[in-house]
Amino acid sequence: MATPQYTVMVDDNFHYMDEDERWQYGTFASADEAIAACRHLVEQSLAEFYKPGMTAGQLYAQYASFGDDPFVIASEGGESVKFSARDYASERAEAMCKQASGAAS
Repeated sequence: MATPQYTVMVDDNFHYMDEDERWQYGTFASADEAIAACRHLVEQSLAEFYKPGMTAGQLYAQYASFGDDPFVIASEGGESVKFSARDYASERAEAMCKQASGAAS
Protein backbone atom coordinates (compact mmCIF):
# COMPACT_ATOMS: atom_id res chain seq x y z
CA MET A 1 0.00 0.00 0.00
CA ALA A 2 1.63 3.24 -1.19
CA THR A 3 -0.31 5.86 0.70
CA PRO A 4 1.45 9.19 1.24
CA GLN A 5 2.98 9.42 4.68
CA TYR A 6 4.57 12.88 4.65
CA THR A 7 2.83 16.20 4.18
CA VAL A 8 4.73 19.40 3.41
CA MET A 9 3.09 22.42 4.99
CA VAL A 10 4.29 25.97 4.40
CA ASP A 11 4.23 28.92 6.75
CA ASP A 12 4.73 32.43 5.42
CA ASN A 13 7.54 34.21 7.27
CA PHE A 14 5.81 37.55 6.62
CA HIS A 15 2.83 36.28 8.64
CA TYR A 16 4.86 34.56 11.35
CA MET A 17 2.76 32.42 13.71
CA ASP A 18 -0.43 33.08 11.71
CA GLU A 19 -1.81 29.61 10.97
CA ASP A 20 -4.46 31.15 8.70
CA GLU A 21 -1.63 31.90 6.25
CA ARG A 22 -0.37 28.28 6.32
CA TRP A 23 -0.90 26.18 3.22
CA GLN A 24 -0.30 22.61 2.08
CA TYR A 25 2.27 22.09 -0.66
CA GLY A 26 1.77 18.37 -1.14
CA THR A 27 1.97 14.84 0.20
CA PHE A 28 4.85 12.46 -0.40
CA ALA A 29 5.48 8.75 -0.01
CA SER A 30 8.91 9.19 1.60
CA ALA A 31 10.67 11.55 3.96
CA ASP A 32 13.40 12.12 1.34
CA GLU A 33 10.83 13.29 -1.21
CA ALA A 34 9.24 15.62 1.34
CA ILE A 35 12.62 17.10 2.31
CA ALA A 36 13.49 17.59 -1.37
CA ALA A 37 10.21 19.51 -1.79
CA CYS A 38 11.05 21.68 1.23
CA ARG A 39 14.50 22.42 -0.16
CA HIS A 40 12.97 23.36 -3.51
CA LEU A 41 10.59 25.83 -1.84
CA VAL A 42 13.41 27.45 0.15
CA GLU A 43 15.61 27.73 -2.94
CA GLN A 44 12.72 29.23 -4.89
CA SER A 45 12.23 31.90 -2.20
CA LEU A 46 15.94 32.71 -2.12
CA ALA A 47 16.07 33.02 -5.91
CA GLU A 48 13.15 35.47 -5.82
CA PHE A 49 14.90 37.68 -3.27
CA TYR A 50 18.43 37.55 -4.65
CA LYS A 51 19.84 40.72 -6.20
CA PRO A 52 23.37 40.98 -7.65
CA GLY A 53 25.85 42.21 -5.04
CA MET A 54 23.78 41.05 -2.09
CA THR A 55 25.58 39.54 0.87
CA ALA A 56 24.48 36.21 2.28
CA GLY A 57 23.29 38.03 5.40
CA GLN A 58 21.12 40.39 3.36
CA LEU A 59 19.66 37.52 1.35
CA TYR A 60 18.94 35.49 4.47
CA ALA A 61 17.30 38.50 6.14
CA GLN A 62 14.93 38.84 3.17
CA TYR A 63 14.12 35.15 3.36
CA ALA A 64 13.56 35.24 7.13
CA SER A 65 11.20 38.20 6.73
CA PHE A 66 9.25 37.22 3.63
CA GLY A 67 10.10 33.69 2.43
CA ASP A 68 8.27 30.40 2.52
CA ASP A 69 9.03 28.32 5.62
CA PRO A 70 8.20 24.70 4.74
CA PHE A 71 8.10 21.83 7.22
CA VAL A 72 7.16 18.16 7.14
CA ILE A 73 4.41 16.44 9.08
CA ALA A 74 4.59 12.64 9.22
CA SER A 75 1.32 10.74 9.23
CA GLU A 76 0.61 8.34 12.05
CA GLY A 77 3.16 5.56 11.89
CA GLY A 78 5.64 7.62 9.88
CA GLU A 79 8.99 8.63 11.31
CA SER A 80 9.28 12.26 12.30
CA VAL A 81 11.32 14.38 9.90
CA LYS A 82 14.00 16.79 11.04
CA PHE A 83 14.26 19.68 8.57
CA SER A 84 14.95 23.31 9.37
CA ALA A 85 14.05 25.65 6.52
CA ARG A 86 15.94 28.48 8.22
CA ASP A 87 19.13 26.45 8.59
CA TYR A 88 18.89 25.33 4.97
CA ALA A 89 18.19 28.90 3.81
CA SER A 90 21.25 30.15 5.67
CA GLU A 91 23.46 27.49 4.03
CA ARG A 92 22.01 28.15 0.57
CA ALA A 93 22.27 31.95 0.92
CA GLU A 94 25.98 31.56 1.70
CA ALA A 95 26.49 29.26 -1.28
CA MET A 96 24.46 31.42 -3.68
CA CYS A 97 26.24 34.65 -2.78
CA LYS A 98 29.68 33.01 -2.77
CA GLN A 99 29.00 31.48 -6.20
CA ALA A 100 27.71 34.82 -7.56
CA SER A 101 30.72 36.76 -6.24
CA GLY A 102 33.07 34.12 -7.65
CA ALA A 103 31.37 34.36 -11.05
CA ALA A 104 31.69 38.14 -11.00
CA SER A 105 35.46 38.16 -10.44
